Parts: sequence; C-alpha cells; structure tokens
Amino acid sequence: MNSPNLNTPKTNYRWTICFMLFMATTINYMDRQVLSLTWKDFISPEFGWTDANYGTIAGIFSILYSISMLFIGKFIDQIGTKKGYLWAIGIWSVGACLHTFCGIATAGISTGNWTFTFEEARHILKTAENTGTVIWSISTISIWLFLAARSILAVGESGNFPCAIKVTAEYFPKKDRAFATSLFNAGAQLGALLAPFTIPVIARHLGWEMSFLIIGALGFFWMGFWIKIYDIPSHHNKVNQAELAYIEQDRLKEQEFSEKKGDSHKSISIWKCFTFRQTWAVIFGRFLPDGVWWFFLFWAPAYVKDVHGYSSDSTMGMLLIFTLYLISMLSIIGGYLPTVFINRMRMNPFAGRMRAMFIFSLFPLIGLIAQPLGDISCWYPIFIIGIIGAAHQSWSANTYTVVSDMFPKSTVATVTGIGGMAGGIGSLIFNQGSGILFTYAKETNMACLGYHGIEAGYMIIFLLASVAYLFSWIMIKILVPKYKLIEI
Repeated sequence: MNSPNLNTPKTNYRWTICFMLFMATTINYMDRQVLSLTWKDFISPEFGWTDANYGTIAGIFSILYSISMLFIGKFIDQIGTKKGYLWAIGIWSVGACLHTFCGIATAGISTGNWTFTFEEARHILKTAENTGTVIWSISTISIWLFLAARSILAVGESGNFPCAIKVTAEYFPKKDRAFATSLFNAGAQLGALLAPFTIPVIARHLGWEMSFLIIGALGFFWMGFWIKIYDIPSHHNKVNQAELAYIEQDRLKEQEFSEKKGDSHKSISIWKCFTFRQTWAVIFGRFLPDGVWWFFLFWAPAYVKDVHGYSSDSTMGMLLIFTLYLISMLSIIGGYLPTVFINRMRMNPFAGRMRAMFIFSLFPLIGLIAQPLGDISCWYPIFIIGIIGAAHQSWSANTYTVVSDMFPKSTVATVTGIGGMAGGIGSLIFNQGSGILFTYAKETNMACLGYHGIEAGYMIIFLLASVAYLFSWIMIKILVPKYKLIEI
C-alpha cells in the first residue's frame, strides 16, 4: 500500500477500474447487438426466419440470461470479482464467436454436404433450396444452432452486471455509486452507438459471420487487461491510504449496524434473499423496465426497417440507430442527479435515488405519442425512443445502486443477480410476445388506434413501454417506503 499519511492527495485509481467496467459493458452490448443488426437484412433471407422465429431466439436468450442471473451472482460473491469477471467475459466471448459457424453447421446438417468456407455454405444452402434436396429444414436447424450459441452468450453475459455492481461497491462510497454506475453503464450506449456503424458494414463486406467473430474476439483482449489491472482496494498498490479511506467511508457505519444486530459474519442464501421486501423492490424495479430496454435493443433495427423502410446497412438506417443511442447517452447526467439530492439537499442515498427515479419514470410517458409523430417524420419516434433509453439507463443505474444501499457487500452480487433474473423474465415476455404479435399483425392486418398491420403491433408496444416505469416506481415505494438496511 502507498503512503499511510491521510494528508497526502488521494489517488484516483477507482476511476481506472470504472473505465474497465465501462469497456466490459461496451463489449457486452456490442456482442448482444450483432444479431439484432444482421438478422433482418442478412440472416433471415439466407435461412427464411420470420419475426416469430427471431422473437423466439430473443426470448430464449432472455430467459436463460435471467435463470443464470439467479445463480451467477452467488457464484461471484463466492469466488470474487476478479475470477468472476474473467469467467463471465470468457464464456460470453466464446458464445459470441460460435455464432460465426452456424451457417456452415446448418449447411452440413440440413443437406449432408459439409464445407469449411462461408461462401460454399451459402452456395450449398441456396442450391439445396432450389433443387429441393434439403434433408432437414434449413430454418429449423439454423434456429436451433443460433439458440445454442445464444445460450452460451446468455450465460456469460449474465455475469457482467453482478460483477460490475460488486466492483462498484468495492471501489466507491455510497454517495458516488450511482454516478459511477451511470458511467460504466454508459458502455451500453457506446456499444449501441458503435454497433450500427460497424456491424452492418462488416456483414456487408466480409459476411455476417465475420461480424460475430470480430466483435466476439474483443472480450479476450479485455481479459488480458483485467488480469493486470484489478485487485481489491485494500490490496492494490495503486490505491493509497487516502483513497482507501474515501472508498471505505461507509464501512464503519455499516459495521456498527451489523455488530448491533449480531449478523456481521452471516451469509445470506439466495432463497433467504426472497424473504426481504427490499429484494422484491429490486425485482419490481427491473422486471418491466428491463423488458422495455431489451425490446428497443433487439427490435429497433427491425422497427426502422418494417415501419420506415430503411435497412440496417443503409446510411439512413445507420444514422437513425446511431441518433437513438446518442440521445440515450444523456443518462450520464441522470446518474449524477441523485448525487445532487444527496450532497446539496442532505437526503439519505435511498431517498435521493427514489426522487431521481420518480423523475426518470415520467420521461417514458412521451412514448404515448411516438407512433403518431412517426407519421410526420421517422426522426420523431427515434428521438422519443432515445429519450426513453436515456431515462431507462438512468433508472437502471439507480436500481443497481439501491442494492448496495440496502444489502451488505457480501450479498450485493447475489441480489443483483436476482434483479437481473426478474429483468430477464420481463425481457422474455416483451421479446417473445412482440415477435408473436408482429407476425400476427402482419398476417391479419390487425388494427389498433387507427393503425393497421405491423404499425398496430408497434403501437401496442409503445403504449406498454410508456407506463412501465411509473408503475415500477409505485411498487418500489410501496415495498420500501423509507430507507432501511436489511436485518438478518
């Protein structure tokens, strides 16, 4: 450890760690976005997928992600964040790269004619479709293969936020955690910003397979830096005593509370966590809002194509998606808002976060007019979705941080995992339901509030997304009206 003199200027190594979390989240979201930016224009024409097929893949990804979140948080609490993060990003990077070979495997399984090149696989599939020599359904086989790769991706990606939130609790005092979380969580927007200008271009010029391989390989580079850079603050030679004292300023208060209750050394099982109202507040904070966010993440390119006619690799299509996520970067300001309430208005961290989250829950209500304004210009719904995205990421950063406010550090990843499970279930419902809804809307030309077909389907989703956050805030307030540390 560096100098023990607390009068020396404190180091700021915690922000280096925050940057690593930011980069991991950026890679996480780029890996997740590859399929949404390639399926409509590149993969679907090759394999004959429908909206319902894609909805199934997105939905299964969500449910496996959510199930993994339930257990991976406890796993990370047990083995620590250094090893936990390496396992998580290693698994999801392997899963991302495996998507690359789904086309080759589909050609071999469906026709019995194996090859080792992407172009030859496409030729085999096209020839088989034209001549009717398909042994197994190309569409069905490809879906199962993508589901297998997607499942590995889901298991690995489920570890990102439990690890990141636990690291944030290790390196930041409570008053700074929401801002730090909003900073690393902005990696989601950066990944989404980079994705439309990189992934479709790679897919167009090198093939959709290479977009999975190139983006997926980024995680392995991150792992090398993580091994060198990370250690817990009290053991890190880059963190001096002044910074360590700043980081641990809440520790004595929490320790006194734990010793008073006689539970300072008790661990909390996953099932015990479900007996606390605070856990259910986290569940309600993630269930519907995560479903909304993942819907826009997975379906925004399809929305631009189906409703406004711009493909993901067109200049206009890329600009629309880029603008959407550029606006969502405003969430960094939202992450700082609770700090203003806490420092200037002397509110306790939970009260400051709840006030900020109420403000964030009001912004998505403008989604009620997104579809009507889309009749004037496609830019209006894009601006509105971007604002909803910013509100979500601001909301999400504070929901994550509420966990570290109310639970001991030894349980933060576990409860974060439970919240992630709830978000994954919400995402399953939104994505699977949306795929079924859109396919039905196209086939029946259904009507809703003056819209028909696929536009009616999107109108329904906008209505649900707009009220999700306010409902969730009300439920959190009912469950935990005032700040209270858990008592074991």
